[in-house]
Amino acid sequence: MNPDPSVRLAPLDPGHPDAQRLIALSEAYMSALYPSESNHFEPAEGLRPPGGSFFGLWRDGQLVGCGGVKLFEADGYGEIKRLFVLDSERGRGVARQLMTQLEAALLERGLRIARLETGIHQPEALALYRRLGYAECPPFGGYAPDPLSAFFEKTLA
Repeated sequence: MNPDPSVRLAPLDPGHPDAQRLIALSEAYMSALYPSESNHFEPAEGLRPPGGSFFGLWRDGQLVGCGGVKLFEADGYGEIKRLFVLDSERGRGVARQLMTQLEAALLERGLRIARLETGIHQPEALALYRRLGYAECPPFGGYAPDPLSAFFEKTLA
């Protein structure tokens, strides 16, 4: 339970206009850092049940962060996708709270491995994943090796 009543973390349809606004900001940010072939934008449909889950975090009624998981149940893992936090909210624990929720969603589905791909030009994200216990791993799923990508994995308790 979040002790701050101004903060709400809850499921969110990735097609909702507020979610689409954050997703568009995320895509603009990623497109400024990486060439198109190094961006792996998951469509909203891939993050809706039954094959995925998507969550938002609101502060004072404004959506300030979002993230989802795409389930690969046959392969025994879930991939964290579309994690994004507004600039004004970075460093305030939003991404950590979203990651905790995404990991819990994977555990609820019986998946014990969380994986993700992120870019090498995002030192804050790389540091967060490492602090949360993620270790670098080889490319997985349909990813090819990319010198601009970092791949991570964590076994969930």
